[in-house]
Amino acid sequence: MTMAATVAELVRGFKANGRIVIVGASLAGLRAAEALREEAFNGSLTIIGDEPHEPYDRPPLSKQVLKGWVPADHTQLPRLREVDAQWRLGVAATGLDRATKQVRLAVGEQVPYDRLLIATGTRARQWPNPTEAALEGVYTLRSCEDAARLQQALASRPARVLIIGAGFIGSEMASVCRELDIPVTVVERGSAPLVGALGGVIGEIAAEMQRDHGVDLRCGVGVSSLEGDAGGHVRRARLSDGTTVEADVVVASLGSIRNVEWLEGSGLAAGFWGIGCDAGGRAFDINGVVTDSVYVAGDVARAPHVLYEYQFLAMEHWDNAVLGAEVAAHNMVSLEPDYHPHLLLPGFWSGQFGVNIKSVGVPPFGDEIVFTQGSVKERRFAAAYGRRGRIVAAVSFDQGKWLEHYGRLIEKSAPFPPPPPGWDRPDDMNPMPAEFPAPGVPTAIPDVVLTGHDPNERIAEFRPRR
Repeated sequence: MTMAATVAELVRGFKANGRIVIVGASLAGLRAAEALREEAFNGSLTIIGDEPHEPYDRPPLSKQVLKGWVPADHTQLPRLREVDAQWRLGVAATGLDRATKQVRLAVGEQVPYDRLLIATGTRARQWPNPTEAALEGVYTLRSCEDAARLQQALASRPARVLIIGAGFIGSEMASVCRELDIPVTVVERGSAPLVGALGGVIGEIAAEMQRDHGVDLRCGVGVSSLEGDAGGHVRRARLSDGTTVEADVVVASLGSIRNVEWLEGSGLAAGFWGIGCDAGGRAFDINGVVTDSVYVAGDVARAPHVLYEYQFLAMEHWDNAVLGAEVAAHNMVSLEPDYHPHLLLPGFWSGQFGVNIKSVGVPPFGDEIVFTQGSVKERRFAAAYGRRGRIVAAVSFDQGKWLEHYGRLIEKSAPFPPPPPGWDRPDDMNPMPAEFPAPGVPTAIPDVVLTGHDPNERIAEFRPRR
């Protein structure tokens, strides 16, 4: 038998009798399982998730669920095919032994694997004072249980809601409050809403939009403490400028934490920004060497991207979870000549205050912005971000139809400022500073974060646990 024939037989044997474990039973985990079966993997498949639910869709939680249009437990993800897996739901993975290839569970069991996919995602960052966080009326929003509790609180018609943090989720929740005619105050430590993700120029437009819809928006200040009444219900917040806000519902929208603690001691390159991997989803060990049997997908993965100077990108986007999972699944049952790269051009959407906001590329990678179409005054426009003379991202307010055009320009590393499509050109088409916060300035954490290796730019800091 030739070497090629021997290798082909090994692959067939693995597809028939191999053992694959997926840790993470959300969008990325489910789509990876479906893709593995599509790839003719017929071996043992185990899916482990710490939540008791089958995979569900999270984007509706901050929109349709909070409005009361959809019950929180009605957001289950559709199955694209049968996965014939052993589901271990409601039990957390607590450790990984790469030498013996076993995942340790909180219930004391160990699950063996031949290949492992890590898709543990993120969790909401809690209010940092545990006593204040335990006050009745203080919420975060990540899980369907979070959404159900917060929806009930909004339905009870609170006198005022305080939202701490004006990132996308915080801004969407403020929008829902105004749609429900509930008074809302938003406190943001940065200079404007969305400033970490889209920069100060767009942030000022978002701020004006919020205030026009009746939001009491306070930027450049933080919340120093929360205070409750004798019954343990939150009643007010003290801000860093000495003022107070009376509120009986407080939502901490402080960004997310990647679920990597269970990998401590595993020797994988796991840390604050997620788990380092190559563009094919293969995890790096702590020395930066690619592993053979451990893969990563979804929010918890961070991989170099060819369009962004090979900086590592961590993307909390729906399409990143789906497409990254499919690529990882394919590579888990393939050999090197057939590996696929996950080279998604990042994109997101957000609905708030009646405006559909969409983006393509990585806006924080740019240092300039230019409005290319539409009207800022009417809040229907497209704008492009540039860096070193090429376009790197674009954003639109109610002009999403044009983003495909800008996406093609980004993929070609087209010049900046780009030629605008169509005829609807703004009066001022001069590039200007995009006004992203300097590293170290407190702000809402963007959902696309740069963790590059260039010492002159943003870096990730390794902090071993003590």
